[in-house]
Amino acid sequence: MKISELRTRCRLFAGIEAGEFAPVLRCLAAVRRSCSDGAAIFRAGERKFSVGIVLSGGVRIVHEDFRGRRMILAQVPEGELFAEAFACAGIGALPFDVVACGRTEVLLADYERIVTRCSNACAVHARIIANMACILAEKNVHLATKMQCLSLRSTRDRLLAFLSSRLDKGRDTVEIPFNRQELADYLSVDRSALSRELGLMQKEGLLRFHKNRFTLL
Repeated sequence: MKISELRTRCRLFAGIEAGEFAPVLRCLAAVRRSCSDGAAIFRAGERKFSVGIVLSGGVRIVHEDFRGRRMILAQVPEGELFAEAFACAGIGALPFDVVACGRTEVLLADYERIVTRCSNACAVHARIIANMACILAEKNVHLATKMQCLSLRSTRDRLLAFLSSRLDKGRDTVEIPFNRQELADYLSVDRSALSRELGLMQKEGLLRFHKNRFTLL
């Protein structure tokens, strides 16, 4: 994605006119950065980090416990923000790793410049602050949905809840951004148990799947 496309594809800039966009990026001290697959954009424990926007590729928020077990907390696609909640909370150190998924380009912006209105108290900055509030609220809803999914005890119930939450209204097929190990990490279940359950669910006529494409029946 070109930076110029962000104005219409990133919710942070909703309502910003074309002539206002370049000055806004300068105001936010935005910097472009390229990352290889699996590269760390931010590491857990970092005390200085920015708000990021995915220009191409994808970003994952990942937690690794003291035993080395990995859990994927979120997958961030093109045009979406990452690390904004951590910056907003004013935490002392980032609690999770932020890594590139495939060849990735991101735009990094200073959070303080996003949420602090400039000396002119311009309407453009007010819109950005309002947009950020909406993004944070929507992500809270998404987090609540995931927590509800992880509160289910069985692998089958977690799978069904996850796939159902990904379906667009009126559709029964969805493609997910995970392979089997990544899906197991996201649902916090064992990969072997996940694969076994998928096979059973397909035999029982609950779903069909091919690679990362699933159809609920």
